[in-house]
Amino acid sequence: MDYLIGDVQGCCDALDRLLATIGFSPSRDRIYLLGDLVNRGPASLETLRRLRGFGDAAVCLLGNHDLNLLAVAQGVRRPHPTDTIAEILDAPDRDAWLDWLRQRRMAVSAQGWLMVHAGVVPQWDAAQTLALAGEVEALLRGDGLRDFLPQMYGDQPVRWSDTLAGVERLRFVINVLTRTRFVAADGTLDLVTKDGADGAPPGFYPWFEAPGRRTAGTPIACGHWASLGLVDRPDLLALDTGCVWGRQLSAARIDGRRREIVQVECG
Repeated sequence: MDYLIGDVQGCCDALDRLLATIGFSPSRDRIYLLGDLVNRGPASLETLRRLRGFGDAAVCLLGNHDLNLLAVAQGVRRPHPTDTIAEILDAPDRDAWLDWLRQRRMAVSAQGWLMVHAGVVPQWDAAQTLALAGEVEALLRGDGLRDFLPQMYGDQPVRWSDTLAGVERLRFVINVLTRTRFVAADGTLDLVTKDGADGAPPGFYPWFEAPGRRTAGTPIACGHWASLGLVDRPDLLALDTGCVWGRQLSAARIDGRRREIVQVECG
C-alpha cells in the first residue's frame, strides 16, 4: 500500500502511532511525507532517525521548516525561539543528517498524484512543476548551496516568468513549493496571509482554486496549510491537520483515485 502523510514537524510519537494504525511495513508499503519533517515538535532528531531507517520505503519531501534547518545550520538564519532543531544541530553526526536532508525531494509524482509541500502557481503544469523542483533538488545536492542559502529568503519576485533565472528563479520556485497559500490568476503570490481558504485577500484565491490553473486535471497532494485543515477531494488532498498544534496527524491511503483517510490524535 501507498500512503501520503501530512506535516509531522518532529512529532515522532504521533508518527509511530499513525504507522501502527495503518499497519505500515517497510518491506511491503511505501509512505510519502509531504514536507516539514522537523521543527516545533518535541522529537525532530528521532523523526529523522525513524524516516531514514525506512530506506526507500519512505519518500520525504522538503518543506519550509526543513529548509530552515539547513539555513540555520549554515549560520545564515537565526533560530526562532520556537524552533526545536537544536538536537539535530548539536548531534555529533549532524553533518550526516543535514546531508540526508539535502538528498530529499521537492516534488514527486506517484500513483496518479502530484505531491508538493505547499502548492503550485496557475502557470505550471505537472511536468513543469517536477522539472522546476528538480532544479532546486540539484542545487540542494550541489556545491552551490552554501552561496545560495543567504539569498534564499525573500518575497521577490512575486510572479512567475519563464525568463526568470539564477537566484530569483530558484527563490521563486522554493517560495511556491514550500510557502504558497494564496495566488492571483496571473500567478502573483501572497506570502503573508496565513488564514484559511475563506481568508483570501482581494484578487487572490487559494492556489488550488485559481482560475486557469494548468494542473486543474492533475490530482495534487500537499501539506503546509494547517489553518486549511483536511481537504479530501478527488483532485486534492490537503493533509496538514495541525499535529504540532495538538490536533491530528493524517495519512491517506492511495490506490490510483481511491483513498482512505486515517488520523491519530496529537497532544
